Order: sequence, then structure tokens, then C-alpha cells
Amino acid sequence: MKKLMTLAIISIAALLIVTGCGSSNTNGNASGDNTLVIGVDDKFAPMGFRDENNELTGFDIDYAKAAAEYMGMEVKFQPIDWKTKETELSSGRIDLIWNGYTITDERKEKVLFTKPYLENAQVVATLADSEITSLNDLSSKAIGLQALSSAADALNSNSIQSELKSVSEYSDNVLALSDLKSGRVDAVVIDEVVIDYYMSKEEGTFKVLDESLAPEQYGVGVKKGNEELLAKLQDALDKMNEDGTAAKISEKWFGEDKILK
Repeated sequence: MKKLMTLAIISIAALLIVTGCGSSNTNGNASGDNTLVIGVDDKFAPMGFRDENNELTGFDIDYAKAAAEYMGMEVKFQPIDWKTKETELSSGRIDLIWNGYTITDERKEKVLFTKPYLENAQVVATLADSEITSLNDLSSKAIGLQALSSAADALNSNSIQSELKSVSEYSDNVLALSDLKSGRVDAVVIDEVVIDYYMSKEEGTFKVLDESLAPEQYGVGVKKGNEELLAKLQDALDKMNEDGTAAKISEKWFGEDKILK
């Protein structure tokens, strides 16, 4: 009987050890190893997009790679449907939302945020030869924007919204700007950093109204409850600010140091 009892105790102990090892995740990350899985919109230039070789590139891509190096981790970029970004994070399929992710009060209820690292604004872009010159000129006009983005929040908070002819939502800004060029919409509400990039690539095609809809700031989104990962990431970002790494990445993509200190 004692022998059987001893074997039973050993078996239970072994089971507890195996179970404990299997559920342990010291990094608190989606991959379960030393890799950060980052959810991105791969059509969000210049923050994260595909180059001519179909490789992911952009400011946030370089910024995230550098931060991961400071954290002693590898990085994997996972293109996601931007409409489901918070669901992807909360489900554990990704560790971070990092691709021009605007900090809002509504999003703070769903995710943890790093300190803001970049200023942005929601602006109205139209064709260079358009007669639209002010927000009031948008009355009875068709507007395009990225679905479930802060562009929608900015437009909805402005009184001009009730006077619009229509609002079309797109899965990404590239499609919205394409419809603008083809005349299917009259203007697009878009991130200032994004339209600045396209204006530099397609000179003379677009213009931006002087009046912006809403100033905003970008941050990195971390799953609620994962304060350990948030602290580790923020420490890396702080060090990148201190030693000039972040400034160099900003100068590469924007021609100046735009990083918030």
C-alpha cells in the first residue's frame, strides 16, 4: 500500500510540474517564446507598408525592430484587418498594436498604452484642383475614410458631419485615396502623416485643407493586464529617446526629429 501511495504522489507531482511548465509564459507574449508578435496595417505608409519587393517597411517597422532589440527579443509583424485590431490583441493572437495607433479615451478602456511617441492630426485631403477649400465646403459632398479609425471619430465629432452627402468606409487609406482620384468621393479624412507621404510621392495630385479636424497622438497598444510587457517596452522606448536611436529613425522617415520626449 505504501508503495502504491508513493507512486501516486510522484505521479501527481510530475503532472503538476508538466502542467506548470506548459502554462508558463515568462514573456507574456503571443508566440510563447522570445518573439513579439506585432499587429500592423500593411497599407499605412509611411508608418508600415509594403515596398516594391513586398517587404514590410516604414517608420513604425524600424521603430519596433529597434525597441525589440533593446528588449532582447525577436519581432514578427502580423498584418491584420484594422477593424479587428483590439480583438486580435485581447485574444492573444498578437502582443502589440503598433502602426500609427491613435490614443483615444475609448481605446484606453480596451488596451494599455505606452506614452505617446508621435504627434498627428486628422485632416481633410482632396484633389489639388478641387474647389473645396474649407470644412464648410464639404456640405453635400461624399467623404471617404478608413473604417473604425480615428478619422471616423474626428469626423463624427465635427458639426459638418450632419451636412455631408455620404460617408464611405474603406479597409485602408490606399483604397480611399484611389476613389478620391477616380471621383467616387470628393474628399478623404486621413492621418496627416499619411497624406504628407502620398503628397511627396504624387506631387500635384492632392491638397490638404488648412483646417484640421482633430489633433492626436500615436502610442503602442498592449493587452490589458500585461503591465509587465508594457513596462519592458516603455523602458526600451525611453532608452531609445535618451541615446538618439529614436531621433535617427524619425530623421530617416520624416527628415526631422519628431519623436515626443
